[in-house]
Amino acid sequence: MSRPLGKASAYRPHTPLSVAEAFDSRNNSIGFLRWLMAFMVIFSHAGPIAGFYGGEDLGVQVSREQSIGGVAVAGFFFFSGFLITRSRMGRATIWRYMWRRCLRIFPAFWAAMLFTVVVLAPIAYWHMHGSISGYLHPQTESPLTYFANNMWLNLSQRNIAGMGETLPYYVLHGARDWNGSAWTLIYEFKAYILVAVLGLFGALANKKVGGAFAIVLIALNGLQWMGAGQLANVNILFRDPYMLMFLAPFAFGMLFTLYGDKIPMDSRLAYGALVFGALSYASGGWNIVGQYGFLYFLMYLAVRLPLQNWEKNGDLSYGIYIYAWPLMAFGAYFHLQDRGWWAYHLTVVIGCHILAYLSWHLIEKPAMSLKNYLPGWLDSLIERFRPSYEALVRRTVVPAYSSTRLATALAAEEAGEGPGAGDHDGAGSPGPGAKGAAPTPAEEGSR
Repeated sequence: MSRPLGKASAYRPHTPLSVAEAFDSRNNSIGFLRWLMAFMVIFSHAGPIAGFYGGEDLGVQVSREQSIGGVAVAGFFFFSGFLITRSRMGRATIWRYMWRRCLRIFPAFWAAMLFTVVVLAPIAYWHMHGSISGYLHPQTESPLTYFANNMWLNLSQRNIAGMGETLPYYVLHGARDWNGSAWTLIYEFKAYILVAVLGLFGALANKKVGGAFAIVLIALNGLQWMGAGQLANVNILFRDPYMLMFLAPFAFGMLFTLYGDKIPMDSRLAYGALVFGALSYASGGWNIVGQYGFLYFLMYLAVRLPLQNWEKNGDLSYGIYIYAWPLMAFGAYFHLQDRGWWAYHLTVVIGCHILAYLSWHLIEKPAMSLKNYLPGWLDSLIERFRPSYEALVRRTVVPAYSSTRLATALAAEEAGEGPGAGDHDGAGSPGPGAKGAAPTPAEEGSR
């Protein structure tokens, strides 16, 4: 007899469980899937960085729309949309929500940049020039400005000290970059801000409103890829085509939280969705519709695979993601790719695991332990702007379309029942799981 999905107590013979029933926030395989997708990104980027696969990202030999690394990034955004929406629907205020998101993204990213500029790049420079004397004072792309120019995820300085002209990445593509994977992080952080705003005005507490918003984002992305209109002329937010491309899988993940009680986790649907996604990847339509079949299959694997303890030694996926490209470029400076595919990839994989393990235990986990700490300056800032902030929320929240505690209090006031003690964040009623429960490790670990 096959093992039932998710929580055994909710199992009903011959009836597929819904996502809400099947997904156990503390007992799932999302950690393994994120780890696997991090390595999909590594294998994909080995093409342009080291010259494998004809010098192109793995996957573009089959698909005209997306590389294997791009497929993995869509999976990251999907799980983030699912988990972050669950987290935002909890009791945390917008300030604490954003504080936790900052703790998850920035400390490890900053450490990776410092490791690159202090350790990897100087060694590579010395190997190229036989001296370190010109490293600190180059004519362009100073290592002294690398951290400051990139620390807020905008990546305005991609290279250091004019390095990289001998690498396959420059020879094949004319580009030089010490962390070409990190450019997606700013889009993820923008998605966090989007969820914060939606929660602020109660859109996530009413699944019809939140669901409609998510569907609009998915539809706009489809229109963008079909070339049905110049969205850049409609709104300045759409001038960057990557914005909708990343928000679409994120929004799809939001739907799995908002309508988790309606979406079945059925094996026949899952494998059918996988086949549909694979066919669209090879023949066209991946970015419009095909990716959603793949993402449904990912959620099925998250509740079905028996790999719930994968992260018992730490969540390494983020560390792997932010250290992989620098290590791959570093190896290319020493012509590691000339030793062959296996030697190059095995060395990078081992190195990524070591650095990701250290990142988790020395940077990420200690940073996340501060999730319930609010810096004094932020607390003072909140108190300073609280009156105008509450006035803004009261003017914009419509009680009829929101079920947050603030909306309930406003409705009571309008009914003449007197002021209620509302959550002035408008953050929403407790999300899936026990009422008032703190975010789970999976939700806190999402990025």
